[in-house]
Amino acid sequence: MTRIPEDVRDIIDQAIYLPMTISILNRDLSVVEKSPFKLKQPYLHLIEESLKLAQKDLQQVKRELHRQKIKVSKVKHDEAFTMYSFLYQGYEEQHNYFNPRIRNKVCELLTEYLVKV
Repeated sequence: MTRIPEDVRDIIDQAIYLPMTISILNRDLSVVEKSPFKLKQPYLHLIEESLKLAQKDLQQVKRELHRQKIKVSKVKHDEAFTMYSFLYQGYEEQHNYFNPRIRNKVCELLTEYLVKV
């Protein structure tokens, strides 16, 4: 049983998913810059603005983690699962995340940020 409240778990989940989302947006930005598109600028603008929104959200999440003295770290990773360790109010918990679930959540976040722009 977890001792971490659901609202705090949401913040922790964001701390896991947002860096991956930002990494993918950065990679996509470099791919579009090198691509043979005739008009790259609209695509670059879309990705850059999405990246700014994601970075702003990550900054808020990090601020909240720091304020509540929560630490999130990746423990191990294999083909199916990634294990994270959470330190919250003196308690340490380890949770496994199913890699396809992580990928799907990051895909949802990417869609959300691209639609916002």
